[in-house]
Amino acid sequence: MKQSLSLSAARAFIEAHFDEPVTLAQLAALSALSVSRFATVFRQQYGSSPYRYLCRLRIQRAQTLLLEGVPGSVVATEVGFFDQSHFGRHFKRCCGMTPSTFMKRAAANASHAGDGGTATHTRLR
Repeated sequence: MKQSLSLSAARAFIEAHFDEPVTLAQLAALSALSVSRFATVFRQQYGSSPYRYLCRLRIQRAQTLLLEGVPGSVVATEVGFFDQSHFGRHFKRCCGMTPSTFMKRAAANASHAGDGGTATHTRLR
C-alpha cells in the first residue's frame, strides 16, 4: 500500500509537470525508491514506463491544443517536446498518424457531424 501511495505522488507530479523536463531521478526520489526499482514498479502498476506515460499525457494535451487551432510548432513546445520534429515523431508513434493528418481527419469528422452523420473520434493506441 505504501508503494502505491508513493507511486501516486510520482504520477501526480508527472501530470502536473508534463510540459517540463521530468527525470526518473526526480520521480524515484518522490517515491523513495531507487531509479531502477521505481521504473519497474511504475511499469507494473500503470502498464507503461514512466517515459511512455509522460509522452502519452503530452500527446493528449497536444491533441486538445491542435483541435483548438494552436499551430503545431507552438503545440510542440507548449507540451514539452524539444521541437516540432520531436513532437511529430512521438505523435505518429502514439496515434498512428502525423499531427496534420489528425487535423484533417478531425475537420472531416466535424463536417460529417454537421451533416447529420456520425463523427468518429481518433484514439491513442
